[in-house]
Amino acid sequence: MDITYAVELQPDDGTVLVTSAEFPELTTYGEDEDEAMGRARDALQEAIAARMDVGADLPAPTRGRHQIALPPLTAAKVVIYQEMRRQHVGKAELARRLGWRLPKIDRVMDVQHHTRLDHIAAALDAVGRRLEVA
Repeated sequence: MDITYAVELQPDDGTVLVTSAEFPELTTYGEDEDEAMGRARDALQEAIAARMDVGADLPAPTRGRHQIALPPLTAAKVVIYQEMRRQHVGKAELARRLGWRLPKIDRVMDVQHHTRLDHIAAALDAVGRRLEVA
């Protein structure tokens, strides 16, 4: 599950400004490229979390000169979210399929929550996807 998004880095008055065409809400900066990219990773996860919270579409991954790869756990949650949307499966239906209560589903879908890998694998399986670790 390699989900990567391109970002643009631009010099900005002694700092490095980071923006994203796919996520206009993502704007951050750093004192240098390394710091800017680190902040951009956090900002990208926040942008994804915000879109997931309101049930919005997520853009397809993109490639570019500067890229941010989602952490594996976040990428897995994005796949679960996208499959749920594609199949018109809500959280209640996912909970029913897994035999879980809704708060557990909320934690699985929360990109800030460090969800157990077996829970991620079960949720992926419930939407017809499979977790493979290489």
